[in-house]
Amino acid sequence: MKKTFIMSLLGGLALGLTACASTPTNTLAIQKENNQYEVTGIGKTNLIAKNNAISAAQKTCTRNTSPVVVDEKTAYQGVLKGVVDEQTGKMVEAAAGVIGTITGKNASLAKDDDYQTTLTFYCKGNA
Repeated sequence: MKKTFIMSLLGGLALGLTACASTPTNTLAIQKENNQYEVTGIGKTNLIAKNNAISAAQKTCTRNTSPVVVDEKTAYQGVLKGVVDEQTGKMVEAAAGVIGTITGKNASLAKDDDYQTTLTFYCKGNA
């Protein structure tokens, strides 16, 4: 009985830990025509999403090359997308943060994948 309980507990713990696995912050590179690549970075803010995409691009290029961006697209994917524009969404998020501070609870609507930046780039040799 004790052994069954311990095995059940360990199994539940393992299942719980896999459910807590974090969302990746960027994609692997997709090779496109003309030696170009595409990566996507996500983040809670525009800047974090861009940095995650740049990091993925840098990892794609070899040690002696650097990414040269050909195209960049950033989009807001937050919970209020389609309901309000991005600026209004930011104000609602700020208001939720203030309410959360006052009440002592996390009232944030922001998620780690609110922004998505897609970069198209090629790798150029360092001179």
